[in-house]
Amino acid sequence: MIPYIRQTLANGLVVVVNRDRASKLAAVNILYRVGARNENPARTGFAHLFEHLMFRGTRQVPNFDLPVQMASGDNNAFTNNDYTDFYITLPKDNLETALWLESDRMEGLDITPEKLETEKRVVIEEFRQRYLNQPYGDQMMLLRDLAYRTHPYRWATIGRTPDHIEQATLADVEAFYRRHYHPSNAVLSISADLDEERMLALAEKWFGPLADRPSAADPVPQELPQREARRREVERDVPATTVSVAYHMGRRRDPDFQTADLISDLLAGGDSGRLYNWLVKERQLLSSVNAYVTGDLDPGLFVFTGQLLPGTTPEAVETAFRQEIDSLLRDAATEYEIEKVKNKFEATTLFGELNVMNKAMNLGFYELLGDLAFINREVDCYRAVTPDDIRSFCSRVLRPENSSTLIYRARK
Repeated sequence: MIPYIRQTLANGLVVVVNRDRASKLAAVNILYRVGARNENPARTGFAHLFEHLMFRGTRQVPNFDLPVQMASGDNNAFTNNDYTDFYITLPKDNLETALWLESDRMEGLDITPEKLETEKRVVIEEFRQRYLNQPYGDQMMLLRDLAYRTHPYRWATIGRTPDHIEQATLADVEAFYRRHYHPSNAVLSISADLDEERMLALAEKWFGPLADRPSAADPVPQELPQREARRREVERDVPATTVSVAYHMGRRRDPDFQTADLISDLLAGGDSGRLYNWLVKERQLLSSVNAYVTGDLDPGLFVFTGQLLPGTTPEAVETAFRQEIDSLLRDAATEYEIEKVKNKFEATTLFGELNVMNKAMNLGFYELLGDLAFINREVDCYRAVTPDDIRSFCSRVLRPENSSTLIYRARK
């Protein structure tokens, strides 16, 4: 159990604090409700661009990293399709340094033409190196674009094309900052061995004076149900052909998410997973295989993916994936298999709670989900999954007409 106190400041900032008596460190996490899903289809990659820009300094603090280092701290950030997360760990006595820095860049980011051009070049180079010029770099981008027709999940966090970042103007970027980086669009979570009321008072001290800039959120276009199987083949200069099959599933907060996640672990939870044992070790069709869920705020994907060994055809792999799904429908899973996966999730959760940064990050994430108390109930939801739940999910979700298959062929 993670104890916490939640408070909303007058400017709309949600603050969640946790007293961790076992740690000498303080963790400060700022989550902004902005990701690739909030971008204009003609101006993608902006949330990721801002992950970079937010470290370029403010009018008050030209070098963001220097005060963190002087306070014996460490900081970083990440962006995904649903949100952007910034985090700092440092000795608890230096907590105010982190709060000062985060409050300062929430309203005082110094976006100059020179800084913007520098970060645009960095992001464009990252796009080229990681997605365009790396083996399998564009594989997930192609799968997203195949599975989604309407929802902004159809592009990756990096964006649809480097051109969108290349063409970004200072006015575009400043408008994006004003729209998304303000108190009522953020969650501040803190975990430290300090009195909860003290942490709330410090949050009020540093963030309370900030003016909010609320704006009506643009509606996110929702994906229509998929009625027929989709398929695409591409050729690339890669060592081996891969097959990926994606099925539309529910939201991260939907009741059957835990069932989906448990199934993915049954199939691909390490060397004991069904797919590895059957397709890699026994039948030797694949050199590697995986199954995972994307866990998005809006309806996401359940994905199978495997890398073919020489002599294996994509059709054989597709058939093998289908046979494993049919096996789950017919026989579900043994009590031992299910219990093993449940134990693994519970152990991972409990060990994760030992880390002060994980606590702060998870408090922010569950607040984003809209049910902060769920942070202390989710293990019970995994524990409650039954073989009938597994059969039901497979029959409703893992259907051929709900599939998008990408054949990523190695060029001969």
